Amino acid sequence: MKLPEPKKLPSGNYNIRMRLNGVDVSVTKPNKTECINEARLIKSEYKAGKRLISRKENENTLGAVIDKYINAHRKVLSPSTIGGYMVIRRNRFPDYMKKKISKIKDWQDMINDEVESGVTGKTIRNAWSLVAASLTYSKFAVPQVTLPPVIKSARPWLDAEQIKVFIKAMEGNDYEVPALLALHSLRRSEIFGLSWDKVDLKQNQIRIEGSIVQNDQSKQVFKETNKTKNSRRTIPIMIPRLKELLSAVPEKDRKGMIYTAPQNYLWREINSVCKDNNLPEVGVHGLRHSFASLAHHVGLPEQEAMLIGGWEDAQTMHKIYEHISAADRMKAENKIAQFFATN
Repeated sequence: MKLPEPKKLPSGNYNIRMRLNGVDVSVTKPNKTECINEARLIKSEYKAGKRLISRKENENTLGAVIDKYINAHRKVLSPSTIGGYMVIRRNRFPDYMKKKISKIKDWQDMINDEVESGVTGKTIRNAWSLVAASLTYSKFAVPQVTLPPVIKSARPWLDAEQIKVFIKAMEGNDYEVPALLALHSLRRSEIFGLSWDKVDLKQNQIRIEGSIVQNDQSKQVFKETNKTKNSRRTIPIMIPRLKELLSAVPEKDRKGMIYTAPQNYLWREINSVCKDNNLPEVGVHGLRHSFASLAHHVGLPEQEAMLIGGWEDAQTMHKIYEHISAADRMKAENKIAQFFATN
């Protein structure tokens, strides 16, 4: 379908009206070029399945209300967040998406269906958060429901001695640099978003600015912002081996991203090395928590560890430290038990 010619309105603005999926879509902008560009963007996103446009008769269905919320927030939320919303839209509450809001009499049944299907509490809570936000955005009352509890499993990490074993085992591995960056507290998205211009070998520091995330089309895209406001930070290079590896790269080759292999390869290789060396299979994020365990081990204050790791608040850091302390106490208790068992 050819894009309609923009019409100049009495106000001086330009308007394009086009029909997509049986729906009239209107675009109004201050000048002709902006109007054409915005209309072209909407049309291309619709064709690519990145923009959802509901028919008039379906405007008040649950699916249409969620579509409206997602479309309205595409420019202010990260691609990974939008991608997560699209996954929820496709997979959660399938029997209710085509129902009009006024026809859904028992919202608790909708939650119960997901529970009975074996969906985890965390996934259901995330899905309901999107439903509630969408209802609020379209000025519908948010019904009261009881959500299933979230069962948290302890994330494995490496203690101080295990970190030494891991670093030695990674020597010469193709994934050594990103693994050592994870031990410096970097998130996976931050590792993949790290470019050479953010590495200062003279000052022995790295600036964490920007990240690589997955959008709603399962493509990796760069975004200027990080996960939280504290995520943009400057950290020292603390592991000598990382400094050695980065310095070994000729200056003429220090361009673009430091690490460009598929993200899942890194996770697999870290776990493979851990398994081969009788270490907990911690994955990428487990190495980030291993940084926290080492910070606790050497007596680094929670506030300092929080700043280096880019955690959002002291409460989050405290929970991690508290968790590690509990593990340390358990090890001490085991040693006491072993003493009595052998004497």
